[in-house]
Amino acid sequence: MCGLAGLFDLQGTRAVDTRRLALMSARLQHRGPDGAGTWLSPGIGLAHRRLAIRDVDHGAQPMSGEDGAITVVYNGELYGIAPTVAELERRGHRFRTQCDTEMIVHGWREWGRAALDRFAGMFALAVWDRQAQTLTLARDRLGEKPLYYGVTPDGFLAFASELPALLAAFAEVPPLDPQAVEEYFAFGYVPEPRTIHRGICKLPPGHLLSIRLRNGSVPLPERYWDIPLATPREPATPALELADRLREAVRERLVADVPLGAFLSGGVDSSAVTAFMALELGATPRTFSVGFDDARHDETRYAAMVAERYRTDHAVLRAEADAEIMVERLSATYGEPFADASAVPTWLLCREAKRHVTVALSGDGADEVFAGYRRHAFFRQEERVRSLLPDSFRSHLLGPLAAAWPRGDGLPRPLRAKATLESLAGDAMAGLFRGMTLLPPAERQALFSGDFRQALGGYGAVEVLRGHAARAAHTDPLTRALYVETKVLLPGGMLTKVDRASMAHGLEVRAPFLDHRLVEWAFTLPSHLKLAGGTGKAVLKWALEPYLPREVLYRPKQGFSPPLA
Repeated sequence: MCGLAGLFDLQGTRAVDTRRLALMSARLQHRGPDGAGTWLSPGIGLAHRRLAIRDVDHGAQPMSGEDGAITVVYNGELYGIAPTVAELERRGHRFRTQCDTEMIVHGWREWGRAALDRFAGMFALAVWDRQAQTLTLARDRLGEKPLYYGVTPDGFLAFASELPALLAAFAEVPPLDPQAVEEYFAFGYVPEPRTIHRGICKLPPGHLLSIRLRNGSVPLPERYWDIPLATPREPATPALELADRLREAVRERLVADVPLGAFLSGGVDSSAVTAFMALELGATPRTFSVGFDDARHDETRYAAMVAERYRTDHAVLRAEADAEIMVERLSATYGEPFADASAVPTWLLCREAKRHVTVALSGDGADEVFAGYRRHAFFRQEERVRSLLPDSFRSHLLGPLAAAWPRGDGLPRPLRAKATLESLAGDAMAGLFRGMTLLPPAERQALFSGDFRQALGGYGAVEVLRGHAARAAHTDPLTRALYVETKVLLPGGMLTKVDRASMAHGLEVRAPFLDHRLVEWAFTLPSHLKLAGGTGKAVLKWALEPYLPREVLYRPKQGFSPPLA
C-alpha cells in the first residue's frame, strides 16, 4: 500500500522537471512513510512512496526487470500470487523478492496488458514498457485504489494517487467543473470520472489508459473488466457456497509481514470478516471499534458480542467531536469536497488502529453487492408500482401531484407521500437517485445562482446513474440498481472515504467482500436471495447463522454515522 506519481511527455522526450516530481512525491509521504524512490528516462519520470507490507527489506519502487524493459510504480495489494509466480518461473522468469510488485514486472513482460486479467486484489499502477515506448495506467476492478490524471499546460500527462499530489504539477489550480459541483451537491462526493476541477479526471475502476510516447494527446480510458450480467442462476446451496467464498477471500487477505487486525463495528459485514479472520488465524486477532456517547449511534455492545465469541483483543475508541479534525484535517485528507459524515469516525478509527497494526480488514462493499441498504426494498416496491402504471399517467398526474404535495415533516406518517410521488413520477434511475441524493433537485436549484444554472445547461446529476444503468438494461431492477451503486457509490463514496482516512495514517485496509471473484459470483444470484421480503443481504445472513449471534444478524441496520448535530 503506497502512493505513486509521474510525469509523461505527450509531445516528445523532454526531460521531466524533477522539482515538480519531487513536490508531487512529497505530498504523498503519508501514504508511504517507509521509503521513497524516483526513476527517470527521456520523456518520463516516476515517483513512489512505500508502505512496506510484504518483504519489508526489499521491494523498493520504482521497480524494473533485470533487462530494464519494464518499469513499474504500484499502489495496492495483490492476493493469491503463488500460482502466477510459479507459472512465470516455469516460463524462465527469476524472482529476486517475495513482494507482489515484482510479479507485476514479470507478468507485464510476459503478457503485456493481458496480465491485468491475472491480478486479484486492489491496485493502481503505472507501467512503462521501454520497447513499446508506451505508458499504461490501470486501476483495480472495483476502485479500491485511486488514480488521478490530467494534462499540464506545458503538455505533460501528470498522474498521482491523490488530487493534492497531482495539483503539485500545475502552476495554477484548474477551475471548478460546474457539472462536478452539481454532482457533489447531489451525492456528497464527485463520482468517477470527474473531479471538482475541470480537466482533471479519475481513472474509472476496471479501466486502463495506454499512451505512446509523442502521442500528442490522451486517449479515452479503455474498459478491461466489468461485472458480468448473465442470466441469474440459483446454486444448490447458496448460503454454504457464499460462506466458503467469503472465508477464502478473508484467508487470502491475511498474508502480511506486519501486524494486522480488523475493524469491528458490530454490523453484519465487519462481524463476518472478524469471525472468519479469527477462525483462519487460530489466534487472537486485534479488533477495533468506535463508540459514541449517543446510544442511537452506538453499536459497541454488538461488537463486544462478536469480540467475546471469538476472543479478539478488542479496543474501543470513544469518538469526540474535534473542529480541527472535522474541518482542517479532513479537507486536507480528501483533497476535494467530500460530505460523508462517517469520514470523521473513520478517520479516528484508522488513527487508533495504526497505533497497533499496519493492515486492517474491513467489511466494506457488502451492502452494494448484496442489497444491504434500506432503500433497496423501497426501490423494489416502487419499481413494481411503476410497472403497473402507464408512463403518461405517472408523468402527467403523479408529477404535478408530487409538486403540489406539502413537505411531510409535520404531517402524520401515512400522509408523508411527497418523496414517494416524486419517485413514482420519474423513471427507475430517478427513483434510485431519490434514495441516494443528499439534496433533491429543487433544493440544489435553490442553492445555485442564475449564472451557475446557466453554466450547467440543464445538466443533472441523475445522468451519472443513467449512464451506468444503460449497460445493465437487460437485468432485473434490483440487479440494475446494485450494478449502478457499485459503479457510483462504492468507488466515489465508500472506498474514497476508507482509502483517504486509512492512508492519512499509513494504514492498509483490505476488503474481502470486494474480491472480484466473489462479486462476479454474487451478481449471478437471483435477486430474491439478496432481498427476501424486507430483509436485505438475506443470503449473506443465512450463510453467517452458524458464525454470528442472531441479535447481530437480524437487528435493524444502523449504519456507521456519528451524532453529527
